[in-house]
Formats: sequence, structure tokens, C-alpha cells
Amino acid sequence: MSAKIQAPRGTYDVLPHLADERARLETAAAKIFARAGYGRIETPTFEATQLFARTVGEATDVVQKEMYTFEDGSGDSMTLRPEGTAPAVRAYLEHGKARDPQPVKFWYLSQFFRYERPQAGRFRQFWQIGAEAIGSADPAVDAEVILLLAELLEAIGARDVKLVLATLGQPESRAAYREELKAYLRAHEDQLSREVVERIDLNPLRAFDAKHESTQRVMANAPRLIDRLPQEDLDHFAEVQDLLRAADLAYEVDTTLVRGLDYYTRTLFEFQSGALEAAQNTLGGGGRYDGLAEAIGGPPTPGMGWAAGVERMLMASTQTPPVEPPVDIFVAYHPGHKLAAFKLASDARRAGHSTRLELAGRSVKGQLKQASRIRPRYVAIFGDEGVQLRDRDGGEDKLVAPETVMHHIRGTL
Repeated sequence: MSAKIQAPRGTYDVLPHLADERARLETAAAKIFARAGYGRIETPTFEATQLFARTVGEATDVVQKEMYTFEDGSGDSMTLRPEGTAPAVRAYLEHGKARDPQPVKFWYLSQFFRYERPQAGRFRQFWQIGAEAIGSADPAVDAEVILLLAELLEAIGARDVKLVLATLGQPESRAAYREELKAYLRAHEDQLSREVVERIDLNPLRAFDAKHESTQRVMANAPRLIDRLPQEDLDHFAEVQDLLRAADLAYEVDTTLVRGLDYYTRTLFEFQSGALEAAQNTLGGGGRYDGLAEAIGGPPTPGMGWAAGVERMLMASTQTPPVEPPVDIFVAYHPGHKLAAFKLASDARRAGHSTRLELAGRSVKGQLKQASRIRPRYVAIFGDEGVQLRDRDGGEDKLVAPETVMHHIRGTL
């Protein structure tokens, strides 16, 4: 006997009860985004590898360790998308959306792929919902985008949610600070984790995100980027905060906040949930990415967006289980009457009624047991003498001709 084949590690099946949860999230998101003028976008599952190497960053874990990359039949390097912002900006440029009124607003709900260590809330094939506003540097764009995720998390009942804000300034603002931070890390190299030491030159800011205890003690006294930013960047960040306060959205400023993608500039944020384990408590987040379009060959184009993990959002959600919709008719039949029973089920569904038909070859007794489990309003039993129509809502049972069943239930459903 062959070994049983199972789903690949780090993936999972979306069974009907999970699909129902996702459908409710998608419905809530579509309403929220539509009110703010965001249109849905879907980009290809795989893109040219250079799209992510240029934008996400060669030094990031995503590019170095986590991307699923392959050569296609033409020898071109392709990558299953690990994130959604770079493809959205690529589509914005490719389809000439810069000619539209700015900012152009997209949202998406798609699957993404990263070769990560599977754990609770972290998968190798996963779903994200995201929003992107491309074409405006106004701080009001930052605040609006953040509010959209806050509203969505509230709509699904996410528990114990906290908004954390930071600012990264512009790349030119960060350049001198990076050198200062690298010198500080080199001076404390003997207390840092090996991984942090190996990445000092490539991505020193990631040291703030280290879980290594000794590294964390070193980083507690490290210089902070916000203390080195020019007034223009600080003014942008201050206006974002003013706008969030005007919208009554509470937040905390965390000067050590970093994210795993290199394209972020200025505003950076995360929504975290105390209902999840600390190591995996980020529901979603994002930031401004004003240099991303140039990195993929486009003109200077500001942008702001976020992505949130669907799996984690649902883990943190208090959504009540859906109530199964009532079944109007259960169609059972004695041997020899399957054709007529099938026709009735088809006619009833076409008329808009929720209908179940015996499909498992049960005896009539077994069929009626199944009907009791489903609890339909009517049970129609096809037999030699006609159709026994049982009204389970207190009405009287009737023996009727097969062609009149719909007439007898019309007006009561």
C-alpha cells in the first residue's frame, strides 16, 4: 500500500467552515474599502524575481532565505510572490495609472509564499489582505490607510489590539544614522547574536528586532533614528499623529519598530494583538514606500500601504460561528423514483429554495434520519402512490402528485 500523501508542510486546506470565516472577513473588507474609494486588484501569482530583489532588498531574509524562485521554460527567473506591495506598484506603472487622479487606491486579498519555519499563525503558503494608496505624499494618506486597517480589525472583532507607530525618515536621512548604528554594533559585537553580527553591514536596523537576550540589552542603549531625523521628516510624522488623534485612534510610538522589507520610508506601523503569542502577535502593518517605484524603473512616485495576515486576523477574532442557513426542502425517494426526485430538487433550487436531495443510497428510513438532522421545513418523499409532503412547521401532511409539489409549498417559504 502506498504511503498516504498529505499537504506540504507549512500549507493547509481551507475547509468549508474556514471558508465561511474568510468570506465574512472579505465581505467586511469590501464594504470598508469601497467607502474609502479603494478598488480591488489581483496581480499574478508569480513575478520576475528582480521585482522583489530590487524592492524588498537583497539583504532581507525574504530575498536571501524565503523566496520560492524557479526558472521557467525560457530560462527567466520567476518568484512566487512573497508580498503584495511591489506587484501593486508594478501594475500601477505598467498600466499607466499615474495618468489617473492621484492617489490611486488598490486593495487585494491574495495568496503569498515564503519558505519560513511553520508555526502558529505563520505558514509557507498564506493569505494576506492589503491596501495601497499610490501617488500622494500627503500625511493624510498615511492616516487614512492606517484607519482602514483599524476599522477592519474592529469589524471582525479582533481582540486586545494595539497600534504602534514609528518613522524611518527618508533614505538620505537614514544613511548617516546607519553608519552610526553600525559603529555602535561593532563596538558591542561580542554581546550580539551571530546572526546580528553577520548582518551588521547589510541591515543593521534589524538588530532592533532580535529576540536574543544579550542583543536586546545592547539595543536598549543604542542610538535612535528618530533623534537623527531632519525637521521635515519629523513634521510629517507629527501630522500623521495629529490626524490619528483627530480620528480618535489611540497609538503608541515605538522608536525601535522595524519591519522586514527595505522599501519603507517615513511612516511605519503595526497592529498587534495581545490575544496571540508575543512572538507572532502582529496582525498586520506597513508604511510609506516613496522610493519603490523608482527601484523598479518608474518615475518618483510616493506610496503608502499595508498587509495583514488573514490567518492571524481570524485567530485573534471574536467572530461568532455562522448560523447554518435553514433548509427549505429535503427530497427523499423510494427505489424507482430517483428521476422525479432529482427534477423536483432542481426545480426547487431554480425557484430560490434551499434544497437537499438524497445522494448516498440510503434506505428510506436512513433518508428520513438524515432529514431529521438537517431539520428542513418540508420533506418530500417520492413513492409509488405520489409524493408524501410533510410540513415540519406544524402543517398537515399531504399526499400530492409529483408535478404539484411546488404549488403546495409556494407562498409558505
